[in-house]
Amino acid sequence: MKTIKEITQALKEAKQVEQWMTEIEQDERAGVVKAWAQFQKRLEKQEALKQAHQVKLDFDASYLPYENAYIAGTDEAGRGPLAGPVVTAAVILPNNCMELLGVNDSKQLSKEKRNDFAALIKQHALYYSVHFQSAEEIDRLNIYEATRQSMLKSIEALDVAPSFILADAMTLHTNIPQASIIKGDSQSLAIAAASILAKTARDDYMEVLDQEFPQYGFAQHAGYGTKQHVEALEKYGPTIHHRKTFEPIKSMIEQRE
Repeated sequence: MKTIKEITQALKEAKQVEQWMTEIEQDERAGVVKAWAQFQKRLEKQEALKQAHQVKLDFDASYLPYENAYIAGTDEAGRGPLAGPVVTAAVILPNNCMELLGVNDSKQLSKEKRNDFAALIKQHALYYSVHFQSAEEIDRLNIYEATRQSMLKSIEALDVAPSFILADAMTLHTNIPQASIIKGDSQSLAIAAASILAKTARDDYMEVLDQEFPQYGFAQHAGYGTKQHVEALEKYGPTIHHRKTFEPIKSMIEQRE
């Protein structure tokens, strides 16, 4: 009879139910019972993940104008912060891309997971691009229009023109057929992949900016209006990377004039 430790290790390494596990189900030792329950729970979680992934794949496939057409998903990161660019990404994935199992809305993932998935997306995507829209352009255009134009530029930067565009809650000025998907990053694999590339690219940018302007704490809040950030603004004033049309920066500038 195998020890509890041996059984526990074997179950941790197993990917599916196998013939040798018949005896394990009958083993009444507490440690084995616990290990078996954990194994079953892991399989159930994995199955739920596969089902959720298939739903995303089916969603994207439902927009295919013809077999093997290119569908581009596009999303943004950074519409709300007081500083830094809004970043958009466009991604074209292979049909039935199982390699990206677990890819989801970037906001639902840890930073470590996002970085891991970003590398995986770049490895398996057929085409992808990332576009940075500066704070200056955001102030000139307004955040909505700046984001929309950035999304289109990320699409246009792809090495091929897509047959269809899935955009997260945005309608783009283009002749390419498209659909604006509310909460698209939780429904579409292509949009979710784009959201991860946009978010990781922006986070990397803000960490570099933090080295240039350490007094603002960009690495901690990524430019969002936290208490720490607002206090730094009151003390040091805005940089060229701050959005001058956003409050409270707009009022701060007016008061100083």
